[in-house]
Amino acid sequence: MTDVDVERSFREAARYWWIFLVIGAGWLLFAIIVFRFDWRSVSAISILFGIVVIAAAIDELFAVFAGERSGWARFGHALLALAFFVIGIVAFVHPGNTFAALAAVMSFYFVLKGMLDVGLAVALRHEIAAWWLQLLLGVAEILIGFWAAGDFGHKTILLVVWVGVLGLTRGISAIIFAFAARELREIEPSPAA
Repeated sequence: MTDVDVERSFREAARYWWIFLVIGAGWLLFAIIVFRFDWRSVSAISILFGIVVIAAAIDELFAVFAGERSGWARFGHALLALAFFVIGIVAFVHPGNTFAALAAVMSFYFVLKGMLDVGLAVALRHEIAAWWLQLLLGVAEILIGFWAAGDFGHKTILLVVWVGVLGLTRGISAIIFAFAARELREIEPSPAA
């Protein structure tokens, strides 16, 4: 596949940039709902987290099959989708487990997602003007992952915060992608196309 074919495929996929904007808005709405509810048990939060991570896995599966991506990008999204499915199932199987177990699962989620966002930002830095936003988001996710892995109080409210931040970062990531796709759509095609 030539560069012209790849560019044409990206432009065709970019026509649907607004879908990612709607997905991002949905994630942000979810984050607001999570922060507004009073979650008192680790079990309820674990089930909520399982639902969110499985939704994130489905989101990553869409990224695997969307457009013409390099083999490494597809592999990264597929690996992340698989990890999210496993993490979500673990959250459902053992919803009442201790704080430490759920914090460990969430820390892996944030570190894996952050590493993928940093990698994509660096790989796309010459093609997307807002690549640095994706980079900052990835670094923030990695830091949140290490925070979740640490022993910082064992409070249920932290679990709510982490689930809310998960929805918030997914929403921001989808909105960044939507506007990057829109920007790509508006750029004039190269003369070779």
